[in-house]
Amino acid sequence: MNKRLILLLAVLLLPLLAGAQEELKKVYDGTLDQNVQIDKALKQAKAEGKFVICQVGGNWCPWCLRFADFISKDAEISKMVADNFVYIHVDYSPREFKDDPTRKQRSEKMMKRLGNPGRFGYPVFVVLDAKGHVIHTQDSSFLEEGQGYDKAKVVRFFKNWTPKAVMAN
Repeated sequence: MNKRLILLLAVLLLPLLAGAQEELKKVYDGTLDQNVQIDKALKQAKAEGKFVICQVGGNWCPWCLRFADFISKDAEISKMVADNFVYIHVDYSPREFKDDPTRKQRSEKMMKRLGNPGRFGYPVFVVLDAKGHVIHTQDSSFLEEGQGYDKAKVVRFFKNWTPKAVMAN
């Protein structure tokens, strides 16, 4: 009897637990040529006196989507990002390579261009100056707190890599 009750409860609760998963906005577009995306961001950054931040990851990565959600919902961080950076979500989805060899080639070229940042895990943040030089690669694990991100750590990361902060040295 107890086994049947447990099984019944499990069957009834499973849909509720599945619905409790995070519903986060998908921010990566796997159809884009990442190098063209970066080139456009660099052109904009140069014109506006900003740097580019490439958030490399994919819609498959819960931590990538959490970060995008986190910074979009915090007014202070959103303003800091908008004032200092051209911020782009650069897709890297190796699971899809088997179905699309062109995507694999584009992705490999992009990763090489950004200094192969995947060794840090995902998301990984690559800061480019307006000329396209990699000036910093940020391992996102240092910004985490519990099941999310620590605001003070995130603010510190962004403040330390603004054009003003970098050019002051």
